[in-house]
Amino acid sequence: MTFHYLESANDPRVTDYTTLTDVHLRKLREPREGMYIAESSKVLRRALGAGHQPRSFFLAEKWLEDLDDVFRAHPDIPVFIGKASLLEEITGFHLHRGAMAAMHRPAPVPLSDLLANAQRIAVLEDIVDHTNVGAIFRSAAALGVDAVLVSPRCGDPLYRRSVRVSMGTVFQVPWARLESWPGDLEQLKEQGFTVAAMELTDDALDLDDLAARNFPKLALVLGTEGAGMSEETLAAVDLAVKIPMRPGVDSLNVAAASAVAFWELRPRD
Repeated sequence: MTFHYLESANDPRVTDYTTLTDVHLRKLREPREGMYIAESSKVLRRALGAGHQPRSFFLAEKWLEDLDDVFRAHPDIPVFIGKASLLEEITGFHLHRGAMAAMHRPAPVPLSDLLANAQRIAVLEDIVDHTNVGAIFRSAAALGVDAVLVSPRCGDPLYRRSVRVSMGTVFQVPWARLESWPGDLEQLKEQGFTVAAMELTDDALDLDDLAARNFPKLALVLGTEGAGMSEETLAAVDLAVKIPMRPGVDSLNVAAASAVAFWELRPRD
């Protein structure tokens, strides 16, 4: 095992971990460099369990014993160790969830492979809040969604906050970023999916009415937090669906709504 004790925040060997709080910089840099950050011992273990490959590990010395088995399983991967104050200077925040790992980003999964055996798919249109993206993935993993598709402008499912909020379940659910939006919805229809937009339109079906139809293949499109679904997307879907609300409340947070919908729209035998 190769342990490196850090003495300077300017050490060029740990540039993967610098300025982790700069969202704009990181969301541009990480996909370009083919990497992502797994934050916390639990999340990095789930990343490794999913077959993802580490670039390096980054932690305070007190976590060495806890992750000894991980380091022994990856003896050629550098382990960077430093005082808590130095690690905070490098990353921009206090590490209180154990270790981090810089991970190689897995190769994209072809859309045709994702659709081949799927019955339920979630499609995220321009959801930019990484907390919501992570929460949706966690619900998808728990409630039987077979794959998640994200629009070109949607937040990165492998951004640090998305991964953390998902508790690493983003590694369990296959996902892909679409290139043509909303044109790629036609590919879902060609594969036999009924495409439903979760949106408050005049002709939207109640959620339980859609569930009763029990479509063999269903793709649920969830819109961005503020503006909701775009007109182009609404024109491209087969139907709209809504969660009935008590008077005085017209909507739920998109992550909460996804959990309700995923449960209700699960396939019935």
